[in-house]
Amino acid sequence: MTFDVLNVIGTVAFALSGVIVAMEEDYDLMGVYILGLVTAFGGGAIRNLLIGVPVSALWDQGTLFTIAIIVMTVAFIFPSLWINRWLKFGILFDAMGLAAFAIQGAMYATEMGHPLSAVLVAAALTGTGGGMIRDVLAGRKPLFLRKEIYIGWTLIAGLAIGLNLVTGTIGLWLVFIVMVVLRMLSVHYQWQLPHRKIEQPAN
Repeated sequence: MTFDVLNVIGTVAFALSGVIVAMEEDYDLMGVYILGLVTAFGGGAIRNLLIGVPVSALWDQGTLFTIAIIVMTVAFIFPSLWINRWLKFGILFDAMGLAAFAIQGAMYATEMGHPLSAVLVAAALTGTGGGMIRDVLAGRKPLFLRKEIYIGWTLIAGLAIGLNLVTGTIGLWLVFIVMVVLRMLSVHYQWQLPHRKIEQPAN
């Protein structure tokens, strides 16, 4: 049940983030669907390739595809119903999607008996892979490489689940809440990992 709920939360949140990017770039309806779908399902496809799950397993998620298509269609046809709320709460939805998919990826890898390193990678790529593909298709710098410790929070799910620090539904929801709160705090206070830019020498 927890797994299914997290799937729906992540799918809806990331599909909407794909729609908003497509609309910001003035893409047509097909562009909206493509960006929304790759954002919602791209991370899972990359994860499956890396941990040995057949990519075709994505097509078993017919219900999630239907939900994503419905959400994107309504969002495209009636932007006035949600756009202002997205501008206000979009970071929250994105944080929920990040947390939900990172937990999902970590659970997948753990259930397959993979080592901690694979669990961490699965959490990171499931949480950020779709957004990475979305940003590349939209001609943008990937969000997870430049903003507020974005990918770093996925390691919480990977460590907690990979090391069996949490078990059961309550533990998973606690990880979810912690990740969402930390992501929101990192945006509010503009926390960032150390970074350095090399200045080009003057000619």
